[in-house]
Amino acid sequence: MSDLAKTIGKTKLGSKPPSSNTNKIAEILEEEPGQQQPIEDDSSSASSVSSTGTVVPPSTQKQPGAAAPPTAASAANVDWTRYFAQELFLEHRDEATGEHAQYHVYVTPPATPKTPLLVLHHGAGSSALTWALFALEARRLMPEVGVLAVEAREHGSVVVGGDGGVDGSMAVAKLSADLARMIALTAARLGWTQRMPQLLLVGHSLGGAVVVEAAKSGVLPGGPAGVMGYAVLDVVEGSAMDALKHMHTYLSTRPSIFPSPDAAIDWHIRSRTLRNPDSARASVPSLLRRLESGKWVWKTDLAQTEPYWTNWFEGMSSKFLTARGAKLLLLAGTDRLDKELMIGQMQ
Repeated sequence: MSDLAKTIGKTKLGSKPPSSNTNKIAEILEEEPGQQQPIEDDSSSASSVSSTGTVVPPSTQKQPGAAAPPTAASAANVDWTRYFAQELFLEHRDEATGEHAQYHVYVTPPATPKTPLLVLHHGAGSSALTWALFALEARRLMPEVGVLAVEAREHGSVVVGGDGGVDGSMAVAKLSADLARMIALTAARLGWTQRMPQLLLVGHSLGGAVVVEAAKSGVLPGGPAGVMGYAVLDVVEGSAMDALKHMHTYLSTRPSIFPSPDAAIDWHIRSRTLRNPDSARASVPSLLRRLESGKWVWKTDLAQTEPYWTNWFEGMSSKFLTARGAKLLLLAGTDRLDKELMIGQMQ
């Protein structure tokens, strides 16, 4: 058993004006209900890369002049405050390339500087609120631990390239760089720059590939030494690569449109895509966007990510085994291990 697994067991788990790209991001977010625009943009001139963070407090604590909360009809009208302390919109602008991003995360800060931060990355087609019940349970078992749930580009975060077009690249290296930026921007926003908490990375499916890439590449704040460990849920390279051939069949079985978020929640439960109704109610609405017709469609077009499917998982087992930090792999059974991981387990 790894040190990480033992630890978990012991704790019972154990100043430049905004570019035109700013307007582009605002236009994109206006098309997605619930993605509130930043209230202000306070760029820093101390570096070629500037960043700002906007906290959207609970509706009962809305500041005067802040954006109104989503309407009852909005899919994003989910009470995220049950699961996280803050919702942040984090601005990143690279003056050298002209790239501009707005990242979306939920966070509950660690109680003390010495307490680890759980960094949670969702799978393809999911969102940060996929982790809602996990975050609640983790905090119940370990009240002092911090939790940061991030949203990837095309899943709630928006990245606009220097040419003004949306950068929809879903290559694992890009997603890993996005993850590093979200952690760094959150740290800057919450004042962790002097003492960054130790990171415990957790990823599901595609998110597992992203956290492994981040741990292996050393792009995270604090470098490899800042990573306490990483956990990968329900994905290994071998079975994932085999499953890709069935992705089109899977996508064809999903409804493409829903009359309401409640209908989407019901479908997830009836199809046993999700087994826990509470999890479905917390997470499914954030997967949708509303059309002008009043119908609801998937926020993320998974078919458009096909060029990156192989890239996500190729070489993942080797990176998982060789990256620095404690390791935890959670699968439905050991029969899902590929050869490389089976050898690693025996060693």
